[in-house]
Amino acid sequence: MMRHVLVAGLLALCGVPSGLRAAGPPAPVEARVPFAPAAFAGSDGLRHLAYELHVTNFYGDTGTLVPRGLQVVADGDSAPLLVLDKAALAAWVRPAAADNQPVSILPGKRAIFFVWLTLPADAALPRTLSHRIDFDTDQRTVVSLDGAAVAVQAQAPITLGPPLRGGRWLAHEGPGNAQSHHWGSLVAVNGALTIPQRFALDLVGVDKSGHAMRAGRTDLQKTRHADWVGYGWDVLAVADGIVRGARDGEPEHTPLRAQPEPDALTADGLFGNYVVVEVAPGTFASYAHLQQGSVMVRAGDHVRRGQLLARLGQSGNSAAPHLHFQLADKATFEGAEGIPYVFEQFDTLGAESEAQLFGQGAPWKPAPAARRALALPLNDVVIDFPR
Repeated sequence: MMRHVLVAGLLALCGVPSGLRAAGPPAPVEARVPFAPAAFAGSDGLRHLAYELHVTNFYGDTGTLVPRGLQVVADGDSAPLLVLDKAALAAWVRPAAADNQPVSILPGKRAIFFVWLTLPADAALPRTLSHRIDFDTDQRTVVSLDGAAVAVQAQAPITLGPPLRGGRWLAHEGPGNAQSHHWGSLVAVNGALTIPQRFALDLVGVDKSGHAMRAGRTDLQKTRHADWVGYGWDVLAVADGIVRGARDGEPEHTPLRAQPEPDALTADGLFGNYVVVEVAPGTFASYAHLQQGSVMVRAGDHVRRGQLLARLGQSGNSAAPHLHFQLADKATFEGAEGIPYVFEQFDTLGAESEAQLFGQGAPWKPAPAARRALALPLNDVVIDFPR
């Protein structure tokens, strides 16, 4: 009896939106959003919120809980902003559900639901978001979570200049893809569970045909760095700031060859040659996988927006030449939370698949260039930065 009183009290503190009604008694779960979301404009011209809802099936005798779906409600409105049914939920959860199986949360286990909200064009920014999940139990009953409220951060994202000197780039593994190795990678280190790469981009250079390798290179297993369109490109400071970390001298890998697992989930273990710049108080831009011998700054240097920092390479945990770029709230990789940002301007040229990047499948056909201002490139969109 005591455990149900405690759970009911927790849900009452979280708040029950007036437009939601529980299908069953309160679920014996702990649910929270550990890092509050902030809105940003995407390259699709719309505003988005991206965050994670952690749900723990707390008690050992509860049995397995199977969520029927997820609803997200803003400010207690009756109409939800997002509705995911049981099948859709399986694409937005970690650990991933087994093939063709619904999401299930075993006793004592946690599920992490990745939430991607697209706000209506004429809607005000929500102040709070609340969540509803109905669970089927082993006893063929239904229990419900109503609450897990989180306040939406009101501040606008920081505006940045281009991280590369012009050029055409695929924004690979970008925002909006919960299956990516960026947003989908939770890092548990020294008591903190965070997502440093929540809004990271892998910027892969492409030619006019959308190919990552120069014309005539067809054997993917025998390419050299010079065969890759973006290799050696100028990497630039996105804003004025102070260098808080820099590393050079790490060797570069052969493209598309297997690599050993990283020694540690740290910048030194993952990034290879890198630069970290504090671009605002508590806001850090990281540039990873830089060309060996190209880093031109060191910790403590003051840099200006547009200043040459290094050149694009393939050091660290990287399968091919590209620039990994991210913004986070700490200078270190471990323990940092990825935060959204927008670039001052760029052009979009439509979506491209990873297969098309290597000249496979239907040829990539660029869409008419569309200028975007104060926006963040979304997953697998081809962009042009101004020179």
